[in-house]
Amino acid sequence: MGFPAALTIGPVRIVPATVLAPMAGVTDTVFRRFIRGLGGCGLLMTEFTSSNGVVGSSRTRKPGPTLEYLAFEPDEHPISAQLFGSDPVVMAEAARVCQDLGFDLVDVNLGCPVKKVVRCNGGSGLLRDLLLVERILREVRAAVSIPLTLKSRSGWNDQEIVAIQLARLAEDCGVDALALHPRTREQGFAGRADWGLIAEVKTVVQIPVIGNGDIVTPEDAGRMAAETGCDAVMVGRAAASDPWIFHQIEQYLGTGRYDTPTAEDRYRIMRSYYSRLMDRAEPDLVGKMKQFATYFSHGVRNGAGLRREIHLSQTASEILERLDRFFQSELSDRRT
Repeated sequence: MGFPAALTIGPVRIVPATVLAPMAGVTDTVFRRFIRGLGGCGLLMTEFTSSNGVVGSSRTRKPGPTLEYLAFEPDEHPISAQLFGSDPVVMAEAARVCQDLGFDLVDVNLGCPVKKVVRCNGGSGLLRDLLLVERILREVRAAVSIPLTLKSRSGWNDQEIVAIQLARLAEDCGVDALALHPRTREQGFAGRADWGLIAEVKTVVQIPVIGNGDIVTPEDAGRMAAETGCDAVMVGRAAASDPWIFHQIEQYLGTGRYDTPTAEDRYRIMRSYYSRLMDRAEPDLVGKMKQFATYFSHGVRNGAGLRREIHLSQTASEILERLDRFFQSELSDRRT
């Protein structure tokens, strides 16, 4: 199908050529290891992390909540730390901290559309100031020896598409690879991602280009690679509701078919994920369990009822009781 066998970024070889997108509130170490354990994902990325927070925690030598975003385990390699910010010096210092922590790569966020980030000229807000982007990239590149990548949207709005200009700039600044989500900041997640723009970027730079946006099924991943010539695909929101998707992509590319999770599979995965949260003593355990009930119950028959039951729960044990009761009833009905 023309899908790349592997992705090489500097000295880092990523097999298969699939990437878990950074997602705030989702891609913490528990979720990342969960995805890695299910198979098929080549590169993991942290949640996007404030460069100011990283530097502040590093200077005071206090762990703090920001550095929790950068906590990872040995079995997560290869792994990339994603940073956001608008101060070139601070971004460079934060990148050095990430390198010292043992990350394989460091990534600059130029895509986050959230207002409070954009208001500080971070994330996709930087797409309106490519001169500042250049200063950031050059400072960070000079500060670290590990591969430097960036993840970007296509521009601020339809009248300000800067993907081509940004790609050339990134390559000139020594960036080792870039990921493009071809929606504008103004679009948010509405409309369709313009995969044609990924193909255009691929023709103007020599560095690897990772395609992102609207990959919901394994077929989408194969189609994106075929249509754009991208060097890897990055999956975000779909992985939250279908954590098997990377394994499914691997199956599909190898055989043309893939397994569809059953109700039993979804029960096991929710139980397993909740156990990992509890073992790690997640600070907002109940909140996290409720959040992922919304994701993982996607496609479950009578899933709305399960979500309602879980969201009414007050404790972790109550959530587990309601989860067990729901699936015992659901699976019993299917057998009769």
